[in-house]
Amino acid sequence: MKASEIRELLKLLDQPDIISFAGGIPDPSLFPAQAIGDAYQAVLGGAEAEAALQYQVSEGFLPLRKWLAAYMGRLGVQCDEGNIFITSGSQQALDYLGKLFLSPGDTALVTWPTYLGALQAFNAYEPRYDRLTPAGGNMTPQAYRAAAAANGGRVKFAYLVPDFANPTGNTLDVKQREAVLDLAGELDIAVIEDAAYRALRYDGEAVPPILALDCARSGGIDNARTLYCGSFSKILSPGMRVGWVCAARHVVEKLVLMKQASDLHSPSINQMVMHRVAETIFDGQVEKLIGAYRRRRDALLSALEASMPQGISWSRPDGGMFVWLTLPEGTDATELLARSVKEARVAFVPGNAFFADGTGRNTLRMSFTLADDRAVGEGVPRLAKLLRG
Repeated sequence: MKASEIRELLKLLDQPDIISFAGGIPDPSLFPAQAIGDAYQAVLGGAEAEAALQYQVSEGFLPLRKWLAAYMGRLGVQCDEGNIFITSGSQQALDYLGKLFLSPGDTALVTWPTYLGALQAFNAYEPRYDRLTPAGGNMTPQAYRAAAAANGGRVKFAYLVPDFANPTGNTLDVKQREAVLDLAGELDIAVIEDAAYRALRYDGEAVPPILALDCARSGGIDNARTLYCGSFSKILSPGMRVGWVCAARHVVEKLVLMKQASDLHSPSINQMVMHRVAETIFDGQVEKLIGAYRRRRDALLSALEASMPQGISWSRPDGGMFVWLTLPEGTDATELLARSVKEARVAFVPGNAFFADGTGRNTLRMSFTLADDRAVGEGVPRLAKLLRG
């Protein structure tokens, strides 16, 4: 287990002269603080107060699970509260799923690059990683099996962020999602769909979740191999730590046993407040964030276009929080970061942190959610100047 480069970089936010494109966190000025405060007051000032301060069932607060089942139905996943499991943020879900599936030496298929937090969650269970390429070029199932066996284990699951991925910002189309399901079917493995950013779409048409495609193939959620990990952190509040898993009942039953052995349940009061807030303002809050973050994404992309020297390319995400830059071969983004913080007072995340094998040293991630006009207008030209040498 290693320290998170991103968590270390977040400490830079305490330095007022640093322009940071590093932490992939929502803008706190956009949190629905009034609605959340009113909900806490209503819960603690009414008939629910005792239940809010008491132990809760491990599955999670029933009305919240029912709301989430209806929400998943809007995404094309027909399910009920028995298919919903509440977690302390989606990060806890990744930890539990690593514990559920992985023994030392087993193989997890992940994209190159992938979400750093997933690697940290899975690393505790000592897997090896093999490369998942949804756009094409995967190994054959036989080759994946042989490589896993040669390392003393089996392939257990494929993990990916199909919508506005952290760190690249890329989104998989239907064909690519179907290809992942095809491969998982041939290998007879689970698919972990990390959907933390799904609601934050700024352009284009929504693509069905992998779980929805899986349900259509398999005849229903209880036959599906896909486990959907959702979160309220990017829309309503990360500090309340409320996430969920939507999956077949037999998977939820196993996760409940883990919860009982870990922290018993997520905080009752937070779940009850989240339910009140979600059922009243969720859609409106999504629209508010889309308007704000779309402008910031566009400003960052325009600044990169205007300032960056030749030989540097970047992603153009349809949503989410991130833009992914590829620098000329031989450039080391970790070394660049040290110079950038010292000379330009600009922070970003070096890309090698997101590669299971530590490659990708000529890449970096920039987040635009906290980037106001001043940060973009000053920070991008400073970084570009540094890259020109």
